[in-house]
Amino acid sequence: MAYSSIVKSSDYFNTKLYTGNGSTQSITGVGFQPDWTWIKNRSSSYSHCLYDVVRTATKRVKSNSTDAEDTDTGGLTSFDSNGFSVGSSASQNASGENIVSWNWKAGNSAGSSNTDGSITSTVSVNTTAGFSIVKWTGTGSAVTVGHGLGQKPDILFVKRYSGSSSWTVYTDVIDGSNDYLSLNASDAKGDSGNPVATNSVFQKSDTNGEEVIAYCFASKTGYSKIGSYTGNGNADGTFVYTGFKPAFVLIKQTSASGTDWRLMDNKRSAFNLVDDRLFPNLSNAENTGDGYDFLSNGFKIRTTNGDCNGSGQNYIYLAFAEEPLVANSGTDGVPATAR
Repeated sequence: MAYSSIVKSSDYFNTKLYTGNGSTQSITGVGFQPDWTWIKNRSSSYSHCLYDVVRTATKRVKSNSTDAEDTDTGGLTSFDSNGFSVGSSASQNASGENIVSWNWKAGNSAGSSNTDGSITSTVSVNTTAGFSIVKWTGTGSAVTVGHGLGQKPDILFVKRYSGSSSWTVYTDVIDGSNDYLSLNASDAKGDSGNPVATNSVFQKSDTNGEEVIAYCFASKTGYSKIGSYTGNGNADGTFVYTGFKPAFVLIKQTSASGTDWRLMDNKRSAFNLVDDRLFPNLSNAENTGDGYDFLSNGFKIRTTNGDCNGSGQNYIYLAFAEEPLVANSGTDGVPATAR
């Protein structure tokens, strides 16, 4: 049995729910100082708002939009020791409305210079959790960019943020070749001209002078898993083994266009069936449907919806743990329980 070196997953990833007050408030209880925070108003149709410590607080990009970065002084105003603070923006703090935030821990810093690639990047990295935030400036030519993980990333979410551009999601877990999807769109996968990333760098070509940000993830046993599965078109759907009880699952069909990204977590749906849906490529408010079971060792699809379980269709997923199936042997080797 594979044991996890991360005993407490919530030291590195945590979902935090809160209710907006229309003014200012500090959101505590995350359990660490986050380096990447993704916020969505569940009650209303506002954009998904993404902030990180490398671009700094108040600097927002949106997962459902091609918009350039903007400065939202009423949005996330600071990253704090046990959470973050928000201002009065309705998308992140509308009075009486339900809000969700997903929080990741990188290097607890604004990053440092990385010279592994052909250009210098700025990287905030947590090698234990397999997560790095990478920023660089495009040159107009193909360059290699250092990511700091010390292992090959399985997925990269990339955005040119100084101008309008689509998000590009690079991965090789679908069929072994380097493919791409768009986080802000419902497109099927395409084949990328960039080579598969290595343990130290990935290749990218961007417009000269444009600022680019990437969120890079590598699978870590018992804590995170980036993988693919094939749907069966049945309400007794595909079981996906992750090696842990999931806290967060992001899914996208890769076979066909017109299918939305789906995002579920264990806080908005505290019990099975997990069916509180949000769509990273859409500003829609939360709704219910397309159920899943979060189990001690993975998740099982409980819907025939083609966006997540079409017969013979291929899907990519990114999952983070509530707790590992089994933590370190010896002192911590206690199996996870089902929900």
